[in-house]
Amino acid sequence: MIKNLLLASAAVGLLAACSAEQSGDAGSSTDMAQACTAADIVLTNGAIYTVNENNPTAQAIAIKDSKFIYVGDNDGAARYACGNANVIDLGGQAVYPGLIESHGHLSGVGFREVNLNLQGIDSLAEMLAAVKTYAEANPDMEWISGRGWIEKVWPEARFPTRHDIDEIIPDRPVILRRADGHALVANTMALEAAGVTPASENPVGGHINLDENGELTGMLVDTAMGYMRGLTPSPTREQTKAAIQAGTERNVSIGWTNFQNAGGSYNGFEIMKELHAEGKLAHRVYQAMGFGDSSARLIEEGAQIDPEDYLTVRDIKAVMDGALGSRGAAFIEPYADYDTVGLMRYTVDQLTPMLIDALKAGIQVETHAIGDDANRKVLDAYEIALNAVPKSERLVNDPRWRVEHAQNIQPDDVDRFIDMDIIPSMQASHAIGDLHFAGDRLGQERLANAYLWRTFIDKGAIVPGGSDQPVEIGDPRIEFYAAVARKDLNGYSGEGWHPELAVTREESLKMLTIWGAMAAFQEDALGSIEVGKLADVSVFDKDWMTIPLDQIMSSENTLTIVHGEIKHQK
Repeated sequence: MIKNLLLASAAVGLLAACSAEQSGDAGSSTDMAQACTAADIVLTNGAIYTVNENNPTAQAIAIKDSKFIYVGDNDGAARYACGNANVIDLGGQAVYPGLIESHGHLSGVGFREVNLNLQGIDSLAEMLAAVKTYAEANPDMEWISGRGWIEKVWPEARFPTRHDIDEIIPDRPVILRRADGHALVANTMALEAAGVTPASENPVGGHINLDENGELTGMLVDTAMGYMRGLTPSPTREQTKAAIQAGTERNVSIGWTNFQNAGGSYNGFEIMKELHAEGKLAHRVYQAMGFGDSSARLIEEGAQIDPEDYLTVRDIKAVMDGALGSRGAAFIEPYADYDTVGLMRYTVDQLTPMLIDALKAGIQVETHAIGDDANRKVLDAYEIALNAVPKSERLVNDPRWRVEHAQNIQPDDVDRFIDMDIIPSMQASHAIGDLHFAGDRLGQERLANAYLWRTFIDKGAIVPGGSDQPVEIGDPRIEFYAAVARKDLNGYSGEGWHPELAVTREESLKMLTIWGAMAAFQEDALGSIEVGKLADVSVFDKDWMTIPLDQIMSSENTLTIVHGEIKHQK
């Protein structure tokens, strides 16, 4: 840990006086002894945005024993810059409360770091070349698996097919998952290994895509991907542990301090606890268990709430429909570019019993819903459960149930969110990616109901932000920019993309800080820079609140502090 002692002369004088006092110098005064209160870390000369309305900006902060003990100006911070304090002169860099990823998939982030990553590829030809190169570099790999492709900006303007992959790898099974995790393309050998034929049954909530001749295209959407389950080698426990660790280390290197993990199992949670005990879990995790066996166990055993808010499980993640890009999102009216209304995973009756049990047990619920029909059905189920369980029978009166993504919502259903205090957890990067194809999928009229950040905020809702990584890149700069600009990273905004639904910079920062904390019951300890709160800090070399929007992506994370410890320093 490198110390930077470029202090003002007053601070240097206090440091010398404090050193004299500690060495027993008879010239030390009582007043000086009181003034010298050594912190663990002192940050000075910063452009600090506290997200505390009573004290919105500051120059300096002091941290001790994992908490903020001072927030104010440089002169006031000088009394903490003594002893073994690590004093860092920020030279005017921007300081934000520790950024909170309100929806991501942690092991997926880690495995993306170590496996075949197809993210950011700009054409089908480029993707196929990357897969071929990877296969040639791994000749002993029985199955070739990758993730991250998305066709929305490809000049080919179509999904890949089994024939595309057969041309480059005909002799090994290949599975390539779309970035959203709601579809995959497999080559012929993989489909044969799974026993998938044109006559195979479409499972509930899934679809096997066929071409105009009734032959397999290789695309399996949503639950149809289950045909591949158990065929590819599962990662070992040690590989999973290494991936989770790699994911947290990658996240703190770009400014995330807290990660709300949208769905998992107790096996993964135990690995996280092990990493935390070893000091290798680089950031906080708020865990949601997947709907099924893990959620049933959580309801039975109850939440595990960490008093230090470092590793907590108190949430259940369900998935109601698929994704817009793969046409799995469930809509009331058919898609404009294909004869389907999407895919619904559950009925209201199937979801409601879990909701009632969770409400009685004090367990939060978050449900993936993208299409307007999926959002409506989730609200229907939530309403039934909330009406069925009076507050006297709830372990927690304020359940803070959430809808994840909440991408396309009818106006009357927006009001239902507000009336029931349901939290729309939204990822701004989805909007700036989807703008390239959403008009084709939905038609221009339905874009008025899409990505309603401004509408929700104006009606009094909080909108926690995140990235849904590894579906998206998972960069907080992109999330901040996307919410404010409502344009893609090249400055493009599609026809009918409703720029009036963008948010202010102040609101975008809240989406990544205090509103994320509120969505996880953590606002008393996290989400803003205030004396007494846990010390999470994200520092960037450029100030997102003042620079032109097109410069945000050139900013760099220079310092990330989690729980009072430096986890990344450039």
